[in-house]
Amino acid sequence: MRVVIAEDNALLREGLVLLLTSAGHEVVAVAGTGPEILPALQEHHPDAAVLDVRMPPDFRDEGLRAALAARKEMPGLPVLVLSQYVEQSYAAELLGGGASGLGYLLKDRVGRVDEFLDALERVAAGGTALDPEVVTELLTRRRDSPLDSLTPREREVLSLMAEGHDNATIAKTLVVTERAVHKHIGNVFLKLGLPQSDSGHRRVLAVLAYLNNAQRG
Repeated sequence: MRVVIAEDNALLREGLVLLLTSAGHEVVAVAGTGPEILPALQEHHPDAAVLDVRMPPDFRDEGLRAALAARKEMPGLPVLVLSQYVEQSYAAELLGGGASGLGYLLKDRVGRVDEFLDALERVAAGGTALDPEVVTELLTRRRDSPLDSLTPREREVLSLMAEGHDNATIAKTLVVTERAVHKHIGNVFLKLGLPQSDSGHRRVLAVLAYLNNAQRG
């Protein structure tokens, strides 16, 4: 996998380079400031980009802006955004253009090497990877919504779906059968008024679209 990294913290940036190269991936470019990001993506057209939300010179949302601009210019470009803490408005804006090939992780997750690499590979394959804390924020943001009608188990299933996990992984995590997971997903979709399709990324995108709208409400 060819990857572009944008991170202003030199130690973390070099750590990401070492981590990815050790896992067999190729880091084709690194950026240390916001203005460097888009040109690097335009030049290399990577298989995935790992971008910090806040970058110099202003440390506001330079990485996010670059991600949105890049995906507008290069539709479908897989982007994994890293953030120091959950920023709901950034998560919503990132998901607003469609969730395929997108990830939003807290930087602490990078230290969990297997989880980070799994998330990056999911994103590069067109899937999703939302940090569990981001999902929790989105699920609890709005009151008096259809989310309130979900049982605790259904909310657990929905959270794991939104993180990008498949039925087998959800079943293993919750220690239930895949048949039970399929049933819970059907109930979730029914209560949220979503299409009953349980087919790969489409179900996750539908849920993320709903969560995005709920977070904005």
